[in-house]
Amino acid sequence: MSFQDDAARVPGSAARPDPGSSEHQERVIPPASGHDRPTRTAALWVAVAVGLVVLVMLIVFFVQNQDMITVRFFGLEGTLALGTTLFIAAVGGGVLVALAGGARILQLRIAGHRRKKASGGQGSGYQL
Repeated sequence: MSFQDDAARVPGSAARPDPGSSEHQERVIPPASGHDRPTRTAALWVAVAVGLVVLVMLIVFFVQNQDMITVRFFGLEGTLALGTTLFIAAVGGGVLVALAGGARILQLRIAGHRRKKASGGQGSGYQL
């Protein structure tokens, strides 16, 4: 068997058998179905599964870090578990990042609104 014979057996290959041979038949590849794309429900299920894994990891983190520590902040003093203290600090950092991102989005929306108003066009976008 030659290379061309092997290549002729591969769907979509450039090498084709001779028209007179018994192997000369068009190969039909079925079109891809629309069911291969992930759905919103599948994405939601994956998000819930990932969220549950994160929550389990947080529970393990809290259980393993129950040592009591003294926390001082602007003259206030209290005793909290180490895991809880670190979690509060992480959530506080996330809130700061969310506020900075929200401020930037608001800044870009205002600039876009001013630009649209200056050009006099209505455009197809969200109205403020």
